Parts: sequence; C-alpha cells; structure tokens
Amino acid sequence: QVQLVESGGGSVQAGGSLRLSCTVSGYTYGSYCMGWFRQAPGKEREGVASRYTGTGMAYYVDSVKGRFTFSQDSAKNTVYLQMNSLKPEDTAMYYCAVHLFSCGRSWYEPSDFGYWGQGTQVTVSS
Repeated sequence: QVQLVESGGGSVQAGGSLRLSCTVSGYTYGSYCMGWFRQAPGKEREGVASRYTGTGMAYYVDSVKGRFTFSQDSAKNTVYLQMNSLKPEDTAMYYCAVHLFSCGRSWYEPSDFGYWGQGTQVTVSS
C-alpha cells in the first residue's frame, strides 16, 4: 500500500518562500513519477510540477517556472517542492501524488496519478 504524507504548508506574504515535503512509503520496486498538484477553491486541480525519480527529469507548469524547484532525497524517499517568490495566486491546497511509471506527456494530469497525499494548505497574502 503506497502512502504519501505531506508537510510544510503555511501562510506567507507575497515574495516569501515555503518548502513542501512529501514522504512516500510502501513502494520499493523502482522508479516512479512524483507529482505536485494544487487546487484553489472553486477551481480544478492542476498539475504544478512532476519529477521522475529514476532520472530526475522534472516538468513545471509555466506559471511556476523559475520560482519552484522539485528535488528529491532518495535515501529518505522524500521529495520537496521549494517555492520561492510566492504570489497570492499560488494560494491553494497542495497535494503530492504518485504515478507508478515514468512521467509522460500527461505529467500534469491528475487522472494519471493513483496515489495521493492528504494535502497541505499554502496561503500567500498580498
């Protein structure tokens, strides 16, 4: 049973930084695609970034490129989303998710990911 536990959300002012963490347990069979998604009230869940744990290849939605960085600590089975220069429009519930294959062209599609964390709230005030 794959389980994901997120942490690191909080409230910051615009221009601030947060680092989200997601620890994966219950899967030790190889590489997989990790994704970070977010959902603001009244909006659909959107893909923010994904990373294939095997090669480290990462993908970002245009709105966060240059501000967010997806990294991993394989020894800890933990991935991180470093979020800098935060904007009020980044406010959302953030989720990490696992797709038990490589990240493909649909790395941003929530429907491709079968395992999800509980979410952590990020609030950015202006």
